[in-house]
Amino acid sequence: MPNFEVFYEGNLRCKAEHIQSGTTLLTDAPVDNQGKGESFSPTDLLAIALGTCMATVMGIEANNLKINLSGTQLHINKVMGILPRRVVEIKVEITIPDENFTESQKNKLIEIGINCPVAKSIHPDIYQNIKFNFVKK
Repeated sequence: MPNFEVFYEGNLRCKAEHIQSGTTLLTDAPVDNQGKGESFSPTDLLAIALGTCMATVMGIEANNLKINLSGTQLHINKVMGILPRRVVEIKVEITIPDENFTESQKNKLIEIGINCPVAKSIHPDIYQNIKFNFVKK
């Protein structure tokens, strides 16, 4: 049984369903590629997958370290290239409220974040520009 189903609805729009939960999301082609840009594009989802994977595995590590990452915010930018049209860079800036984390804790969070499963699955030709900010509350 598949994990996901995707239905092409026409007009460059797809509806994806997560079968286990029934959650759906829409994708649209971006305006600069004949679309309406009314939802995430497939390449947007690639960039978002990187950021959310990083946050998730860092959250798992934070639980193991008995520290709190609530309030962490990620700003994600996708850079497109041409000929061929493809993602050439994903920029992720992660701002983490620093609750007096030790240098060791910070280093563990960074290491686990940059080595998340999505980061390791993205083709090496796509530059992952990752910046971590630990900000005192």
